[in-house]
Amino acid sequence: MTPTAAPATTGALLGYARVSTTGQSLDAQIDALADAGVDDERIYRDKLSGASRRTARPGFAAVLDYAREGDTIIVTGIDRLGRDAAEVMLTIRELGERGIVLRSLREGIDTSNATGRMVAGVLASLAELELELGRERRAAARDARRVRDQPLGRPKALDADKAALAVRMRAAGEPVPTIASALGVSRATVYRVIASVETDETDSK
Repeated sequence: MTPTAAPATTGALLGYARVSTTGQSLDAQIDALADAGVDDERIYRDKLSGASRRTARPGFAAVLDYAREGDTIIVTGIDRLGRDAAEVMLTIRELGERGIVLRSLREGIDTSNATGRMVAGVLASLAELELELGRERRAAARDARRVRDQPLGRPKALDADKAALAVRMRAAGEPVPTIASALGVSRATVYRVIASVETDETDSK
């Protein structure tokens, strides 16, 4: 998660643009970054396969190496930070820990303010959840092949980690239907988790 303290924004404006194939154009991203105030010589670029890992993207590696505390990295969309949820999550976390501001033009994220840091934190949490759910789906698919003819049991309730995430998302202003959809449970389950936490807090007073 990104830190709660606001990074200083007195440093350089840096831009990063990426396309997934060499046949695509970077022009639209570069124009958007220029409109956001980034000088052309400070826009780092990658034209690589979408399968390229972070270590195989020289432009991305260069902007991360150049950036210092107080600098701002601007991207046109949060998905430019990585090829999958894991890379996006790790990059958001790394920039926050280094005191580097992240601005994403499409999503309106700016981690120099509290709202932007909260949104980035929620995105990182959702990315982490996506990875966990992906692992669970793959495990479930394997299990289903073994027990396809057996009756299904009652679905499990939220575990402690997902329950805590539901509470954090609700505290951040996310509506219950959105939380339920993200976690793959019913609205009633989310309401029960939130009510349980509120009851515990009341009892502790």
